[in-house]
Formats: sequence, structure tokens, C-alpha cells
Amino acid sequence: MFVTRLLSGIVLMIIAALTFFFGTPYLTVLLAVISVIAYRELANMLELSGRRPEEASATPGAPKKNLGNRPGTAEIVGYAAIIAYYCVLQLSDLKLLQKETFVCLMAVVAFFFLAELFVYVFTFPKYHAEQIAGAVFSFLYAPVMLSFIDMTRAQKDGKFLVWLILICSWGCDTCAYCVGMLIGKKKIFPVLSPKKSLEGCIGGILGAALLGGLFVRFAMGKELREVLILALICAFGAVASMVGDLAASAIKRNKDIKDYGKLIPGHGGIMDRFDSVIVTAPMVYFLSVLLL
Repeated sequence: MFVTRLLSGIVLMIIAALTFFFGTPYLTVLLAVISVIAYRELANMLELSGRRPEEASATPGAPKKNLGNRPGTAEIVGYAAIIAYYCVLQLSDLKLLQKETFVCLMAVVAFFFLAELFVYVFTFPKYHAEQIAGAVFSFLYAPVMLSFIDMTRAQKDGKFLVWLILICSWGCDTCAYCVGMLIGKKKIFPVLSPKKSLEGCIGGILGAALLGGLFVRFAMGKELREVLILALICAFGAVASMVGDLAASAIKRNKDIKDYGKLIPGHGGIMDRFDSVIVTAPMVYFLSVLLL
């Protein structure tokens, strides 16, 4: 399992390096594909196919969870919104949209929400309100949040800044694991994540800040002031990454499943591997824009 997980991680890093280097349209297309898969995993998790949860549980021989069902109308609307959203991002990256980018992105989000309401009303009582809310949540949770990777890459020095997202998430995770294994004693999430310790969390935050600072200093050649600012951004990003990881775990525990999917050998689904990246990306983007 360790070798499989390691090899999958290496492949992911190679793909990230190539798309980060070449940027648009490769990065935008990759993020769109990842977003579609993540949305599908969340849709399965939240049972958006249109078959009500109590109906599934009441059906003899039905699976415990509504995983793998054919996409329902509410879910299909989500896929259309993802494509539209990333098309707007692509047009922006190609400089075909300037000041209108934000308006167009918000328009996609607003029309997606209205479309889900239309589905809810005109197919009533096929969907529960919780399922429509889940469709909107899934769209905001994965596709929209992941799009900040593309926005970070489009900034000045974005070819380097975008790496801070992975340093904050995967770097924090690695450092937290190592410190927790060595000196971790005080458990802070005994129910949600029994293996996480206070010492490991602190080690992850400090480790991400140190890795980010070293990367900025030697890869980007920044002066001390900017190194400290970006190291601080990495520290905040590390906190966000841990919250993202725990939030994704909480959803799985609520739904009583182990993984979101089986796409990535040794890791699970897209959401299992990118749960922390999803919330780290907007944190790095907004803080770098505001502080730099």
C-alpha cells in the first residue's frame, strides 16, 4: 500500500509540475476535469441522483449508500455549470475577458443556483431540499474553490506562487505526520481524527511556513520582507488545509464511508487527495493579492 501510495503521489507531482509550468490552457482543462470528478464524488456522497435517501434505505437489497447511480437532473445542471465556469476562466486567461471576468463568474454561480431551483420546482417532489442544497454546496466546495489555483497561476509570479498551495497542503500534511509520529501526545480531535495531535498540527503549520519561506527565498529570489510575508501566508494556508482535511473526513463519517472514490491508487478519490488543496487555494490567492 505504501509503495502504491508513493508512486501515485509522484505521478500527481509530475502532473502538477507540468501544468503549473505551462499554465493555461493545460492547467485550466486539468482543473475542470478534476472539478467534474470531485463534483461527481460529492454528488454520490450527498445522494443527488433524485432517489431519496429514505427510499433507498427502504428498498430491499438496496445498497447502504446511493453511490454509483446515474446522474439526475440536479447533478447534470452542476456539470453544465462547471463547464461554463471554467470556460469563463479560460477566456479570462486568454485576455478575452478583462473587467467582466468577475461579473461573468458570479453570473454562472447565480444562474446555476436559479437552475437548481427550477429543477426543484418543476420536478417536485423528486428532490428533497437537502439534495438541492447539496448540489449547490458541491459546486461551491470543489469546482469554485479549485478554480483559485488557476487564478493564482495567472498572477504576476504565478508560476511560483501556485506552488505555495501544494506546500501549504501536502507539505503541512507531511510535516504534521512526521512530528505527530515522533512527539505527538495530546489528541485534539479524538472523535473525528484520533491520530491527529496538537504537536503534529503545530509541526505542520511551522513546517509549511519554513518550506514556503525557503521556496520563496531560493526559487523566487525574494527579499527578506516578502519571504516573511509569504511564509506567513503558508502558515495560514496550513491551518486552512487541516480544516479542509478534517471537514472532508467529517462528511465521510456522517455518510459512514471510507473513501470518496477509487480513482487514485493508494489515496482514494479526488476528494480524498485534494480535500486540503480545495480550501488552501483561495487562502493563498486572497492573501497573496492583499499582502503583496
